[in-house]
Amino acid sequence: MVTVRSVSAIVASRGWNISQMDEYNAFLGGDLYEEVYIELPQDFRRQRETKVMFKDFMTTSCSLRKKGEDFVAVLIYVDDLLITGNSTQFISETKVVPHQQFKVKDLGDLKYFLGIEVLRSKSGILLNQRKYCLQLIFDLGLGGAKTVSIPIDLNQKFTSTEFDRHTRIHADLSHHYHDRYYILQCKLSQFMQEPKKSHWGATVRVVKYIKQEPGMRIFLCRSNGDSLTRFCDADWASCPNTRRSVTVYLIKFGDSLISWKSKKQHIVSRSSAEAEYRSLVAVTAEIVWLLGLFAEFGVIIKQHVNVYCDTKASLQFAVNPIFHERTKHIEIDCYFVLTRLNKRTHASFCGDEGSTC
Repeated sequence: MVTVRSVSAIVASRGWNISQMDEYNAFLGGDLYEEVYIELPQDFRRQRETKVMFKDFMTTSCSLRKKGEDFVAVLIYVDDLLITGNSTQFISETKVVPHQQFKVKDLGDLKYFLGIEVLRSKSGILLNQRKYCLQLIFDLGLGGAKTVSIPIDLNQKFTSTEFDRHTRIHADLSHHYHDRYYILQCKLSQFMQEPKKSHWGATVRVVKYIKQEPGMRIFLCRSNGDSLTRFCDADWASCPNTRRSVTVYLIKFGDSLISWKSKKQHIVSRSSAEAEYRSLVAVTAEIVWLLGLFAEFGVIIKQHVNVYCDTKASLQFAVNPIFHERTKHIEIDCYFVLTRLNKRTHASFCGDEGSTC
């Protein structure tokens, strides 16, 4: 989804066309009445010529075609294709290629993709999941329920007491990208394998919160400077069961929000400064990947990538990896960021008031 939002932000900023195609062989939604082998049985040999598979035709989930200064990008999710590029003529030529191998339907300009409604205007692109949210509310029978202004009680402690069977609703919520991902990833989704009654009550509350404004939107601006800005934070030792901290960050392309994450860290941080710095490491890794993705689309980020965080200790670690004896156990993370700085990936580290270290 980060790739989809990033490409959509580029499309909005450049005013490119983006269209959608669908491959008819949507076998994943059909009923199977015969045995299906994940691997061919031993000694089995196919005599006839193997049919061309869609995954062989498009080797990756994001394929690029270039001809001189023109290029086209094709994003693939199972049997759905998004096609965009800087040349309308080249896009039309590219659309012909899948028809030569498969039965494909051209759906025209992008309107709806992976539960996300796409609305296009001269000023940019709007993304919303109103239809998806309303269906979720209907499935839970909460059409007449009162809404809540706060999605979750942060003081609530989840316990493992009695089994409840609403795993699917947790999974459905995880696809709702407008809600606070911290709630879904760090509070509820970690219990998807064995949800309890307390988790079910919290899930219903989140749906009631979504019901308050199911059409909440993300706006991707057209008039943007080619810049990336990132904000990171950490909630130190917030998990009551493991005492692990939570990494939180978001990244904007110009004024368009394209990437965010809230995830429990893999190990226990012994200080808040360490937790904050691990968050800084995570967002640095994400930005390095995004710089490569944008470069593939001909978008070169020439401005400094400002990183905003709210702890002086993590800022000092970023500048001097041997700032204090306490930093030795996170030496690898320190040098990860320092290496990127030395390679001049246009990264500078800023405090809340924008002061550059």
